Amino acid sequence: MKVLRDTWLVFERYLTVLLRNPAWMIIGVLQPVLYLVLFAPLLKSLASTRGFPAGGAYNVFVPGLLIQLGLFGASGVGFGLIAELRAGVIERFRVTPVSRFALLLGRAMRDILTLLVQSLVLLLLSIAFGLQPTVPGVIIMLALVALIGLGMSSLAYTAALALKNEDSYAPLVFTLSLPLLLLSGVLLPLSLAPDWLQHVAQANPLSYAVTAARDLFNGHGGDPDVAKGLAVMSGIALVGVLVGARSFNRAIA
Repeated sequence: MKVLRDTWLVFERYLTVLLRNPAWMIIGVLQPVLYLVLFAPLLKSLASTRGFPAGGAYNVFVPGLLIQLGLFGASGVGFGLIAELRAGVIERFRVTPVSRFALLLGRAMRDILTLLVQSLVLLLLSIAFGLQPTVPGVIIMLALVALIGLGMSSLAYTAALALKNEDSYAPLVFTLSLPLLLLSGVLLPLSLAPDWLQHVAQANPLSYAVTAARDLFNGHGGDPDVAKGLAVMSGIALVGVLVGARSFNRAIA
């Protein structure tokens, strides 16, 4: 019970900080919207190409945008933690009885809520462009985004606690995010890629999430790829939470 109470208190604190300055939430959803408006129309001419997944351009592209939103939205949270390290906020937690696990989970809950709100905004805009999702697909898709947010934000906090400097953290995040993005099939389906690239992409956990997301939006929620994507993201989330909790415990021991 103490962990749950502490988690809620930490969540409330960081949610209040977010609501006082919602600019980051708006900026976070701006990039996917630009992709939706400026890039997705280019895929309409490819929708009839051999190897392009069924469902139409937007039912193929928007699920990838949601995965991209989860990746970049969660990986950037470490910058705020580094600012708190510099300001001595994390140091002050040493003298409090708050659960170290709650320090991670409360922050992650705020990050997940942010991603879910951004995802809903993107979905509503996408429907106006021609997206045709199913209600069960949207619900499971949001759960998938939440798992990505939990795992990636936990790993981002771990990296921030280890590096303690934006000059080191930013190159690491952007260097790792780019191959994860390109090898997940977010921008263009991997079914259009050569065989060797498809084999390399199998080592990227986000590729399973993208495949699952597209199946969900095309009414194939019972497809094995959906269960596989959820399982892979659940594993990433579990590893991220365990590693992140250990990092917080060491930092505030």
